Amino acid sequence: MRELFGETLRVGVPLARYTSARIGGRADYLVAAGSADELAGAAQKLWAENCRFMVLGGGSNVLVADAGYRGAVVLNRARGVKVLPEEGRTTVQAESGASLGTVARQCVEQGLLGLEWATTVPGTVGGAVFGNAGAHGGDTAGSLHMAEILHHSGERHWGLATDMGFDYRSSRLKREPGQWVVLGAEFRLRLGRRVEVRKTMTEFVRHRKQTQPPGASIGSMFKNPPGDFAGRLIEAAGLKGARIGGAEISRVHANFFVNLGGARATDVLALIRLAHGEVLRQSKVSLELEVELVGEWGSEELTNNQTSK
Repeated sequence: MRELFGETLRVGVPLARYTSARIGGRADYLVAAGSADELAGAAQKLWAENCRFMVLGGGSNVLVADAGYRGAVVLNRARGVKVLPEEGRTTVQAESGASLGTVARQCVEQGLLGLEWATTVPGTVGGAVFGNAGAHGGDTAGSLHMAEILHHSGERHWGLATDMGFDYRSSRLKREPGQWVVLGAEFRLRLGRRVEVRKTMTEFVRHRKQTQPPGASIGSMFKNPPGDFAGRLIEAAGLKGARIGGAEISRVHANFFVNLGGARATDVLALIRLAHGEVLRQSKVSLELEVELVGEWGSEELTNNQTSK
């Protein structure tokens, strides 16, 4: 690994500092990528060496095991953004490590329509493409024009949004883990009245502050089942405010699990099992995880498929 990455390689790095929940053990190796080209280069080197790796952006919607991650973590710091005016519309190209919310807010300030829903969404552009992030009735599938993708085979290309296999909080990329790396995204936006676009953004920000907890949160824990809301079901099960160790099911929104201080991944996992089990028992609904569990869970591992059974 030192031969591959030289002095930029870091060994035994705690991942808690890189996740929104401030939870997670050590990675064997960590290397930062400051551009899409560096990200592609790191992925190609690791694939060539058959080295297990994951790309970590903003660290939301991911729960890293206390035992950490055996392999390499590529810290995605590819944050370049280009705004390309065209006749009647504007194209925005963003590298995958750019903050989705920051990109969306920049677009709003320029009076561009199409990404207002994303102004309060945590995480990166790459994570949004990977998991089809969404909020306020909008999602990545409805806003994306193209994404730049690197495949395990070495092929690097721009693919249309229709090629991404988007589904609710999912994509072909997410369903085929380890085969793809998102390098960038392109959004084609419409020109609007700046004052009206800002008004919409302000309303979304106000709604988020009223309905979602501040502090160290993983993000939405479970996907909303058809015709219902995971938070409503967890609250109806009497679990709002339930606490295990340093982790709590938020008293503000029951589909958000927060780190009150010193929480371990196993605390959160225990709350996941509690919420899943009680909702299934009381409402006969099997919730499916939206958050990804990564790292060394051993016999305690709980995958999305296991959770939904």
